[in-house]
Amino acid sequence: MRRLRSALAMAAAMLAAAASAQLLPQVGGVVGQVDQLRRDVGGVVGGITEQAVGAVAGLAQDRLSRIVDLVRRYPADLEFDSRGNVAVRGELILLEPDPKAIASATSEGFAIIDDVRLDGLDIRTVRLRVPASMSLRTAERRLAKLAPGAVIQSNPLYEPSGSVSRATVEAGAAAGEGRAVAIGLIDGGVAPHPTLPPVAQRGFTKGAPFASAHATAIASIMIGHGAMHGVAPGASLYAADIYGRDPRGGNALAIAQAMGWLLQSGVAVINVSLTGPDNPLLARAVSVAAAKGVLMVAAVGNDGPAAPPAFPASYPQVIAVTGVDGKGRALIEAGRASHLDFAAPGANLMAARPGGGLGTVRGTSFAAPFVAARLAMLSPEARRTRAAAVAALAGEAVRPSRGGGAGLYGRGIICGTCAIASQ
Repeated sequence: MRRLRSALAMAAAMLAAAASAQLLPQVGGVVGQVDQLRRDVGGVVGGITEQAVGAVAGLAQDRLSRIVDLVRRYPADLEFDSRGNVAVRGELILLEPDPKAIASATSEGFAIIDDVRLDGLDIRTVRLRVPASMSLRTAERRLAKLAPGAVIQSNPLYEPSGSVSRATVEAGAAAGEGRAVAIGLIDGGVAPHPTLPPVAQRGFTKGAPFASAHATAIASIMIGHGAMHGVAPGASLYAADIYGRDPRGGNALAIAQAMGWLLQSGVAVINVSLTGPDNPLLARAVSVAAAKGVLMVAAVGNDGPAAPPAFPASYPQVIAVTGVDGKGRALIEAGRASHLDFAAPGANLMAARPGGGLGTVRGTSFAAPFVAARLAMLSPEARRTRAAAVAALAGEAVRPSRGGGAGLYGRGIICGTCAIASQ
């Protein structure tokens, strides 16, 4: 077993290096490189790990293929930035720029789209339109030379980290005991459902709020009642839809705007079951939320251990969550963060579906709301700081009898039996 874990760690490191070694101007070559590494790693570690290494390699290849396909489907809306992230086409953002930086940019053909101070965050952003003849990668390099020292970023996209089945059933189960506290959700829109109380919603992109299966499932895990008794059924929910019906949905600016609204709404905990790259605006927004005493919980994603560290889960202020199956085993597809705080159920869970009924869900997306809801049920004193909240929750965490340690489970499994019945 030790040899297997070592081999998987080596495979993950090699695949992660391949995925980040190039910035995806020629993504097909990177996918091919992952294929080659899959063969190489399999040869190094031998037959006993072939299936496991194949699964890790497959997740890395799936991730690369998925982001390439996204840009190909929406070429008018999306492109790759200088780090190989999928971002809003033709837009760059300056954070807290000085007049000289703005003047330098506009003199070279960059046009101001908007200049705002984000509500609830007090962060100034200036969004620029890139000259029509310039790619985003070229524009980033050009603007960095024009405005040295300025904080310049693209507007990258973040994606949900879980899947929802189409199957429906009539039952859910298990009880929780909620408190009258407000929880925030940054995701898609939440559909009306017999198991859900009214949800306060606001959209931060075109066509939002628009009901999402992903967000509806997460909401039911946290605050469901009746047939779908969630972890904190007495809590209220504020849902910020950053996806709507917009190909550009899920971008960093929308997430920051959503966070500002949730802070103004007085939520105690924010669940973010989304993953993407490190980003200056998102990092600052997370810092503001932490300074205001709001706890943030994020999933580590489902792209496997070879994927780059997931954000916002990797920010030190965020409580990072992975998923386990009904036997307490770490999900093979679970991604990674720079730290890991807890694990929670993430396989064969029952959750609400738009249109009524319940379906099964899987992924770290659905593990995170278990932790977020449990944090919301702590006393105000117990969740006064991140450290206090983590310590309080660690007291109820269950450490698996099998190996793996903090690298697989963090401080242990939360809510292994407390809310949603597994199939």
